Amino acid sequence: MPLDADALTEIQSLVRGGFEDRERIVEILTEELYAPGELDADTVEHAVDAALHEHEQAKKSWPATTDCDRLDAAFEALAQRGVIALHNAGYTQSDGYSDVREAHADAPEPGRIVGYCFYHGQDLARAVDGGGLFLAFGPMDARTEETEGPRIGRIITEALQHAGLQVQWDGTFKQRIHIADFDWKRR
Repeated sequence: MPLDADALTEIQSLVRGGFEDRERIVEILTEELYAPGELDADTVEHAVDAALHEHEQAKKSWPATTDCDRLDAAFEALAQRGVIALHNAGYTQSDGYSDVREAHADAPEPGRIVGYCFYHGQDLARAVDGGGLFLAFGPMDARTEETEGPRIGRIITEALQHAGLQVQWDGTFKQRIHIADFDWKRR
């Protein structure tokens, strides 16, 4: 039985997102997004293989530096400044906060960490679909969000702009940072 449009869209999103390998994409479709046995595993595998092949072909026409490369550079610069910067942190904002707390607990020098920045799976799906990329951010101490949040936001926007990304943000902790014209191309 052929896959429905929703399953094919999920496959495209997972492949283009660039964080999951073939086996994990098949597992997500056949065991998590759909009930086990609801989708034919062979059909899913063939669709994933086709999407991966198409993605590999598309990469040949990409520029040498993509927006994802720029984001990686910004996240590396943020790490040097004591900001935990996480890609694809869970599926929801709540998951992302949990991942930040875990990364902070595992940091070799947790006292050096001043803040965090992340996007989660829903943000990733929106970016892959051309809706730009939203970033959550803040200080490690939640009690100082209103006072220190904007400072952390400025550190993040400076790193993003230095990497060549155009940022939209109102300068407050109440609004997430948005890279509206983000062209998602992850190798």
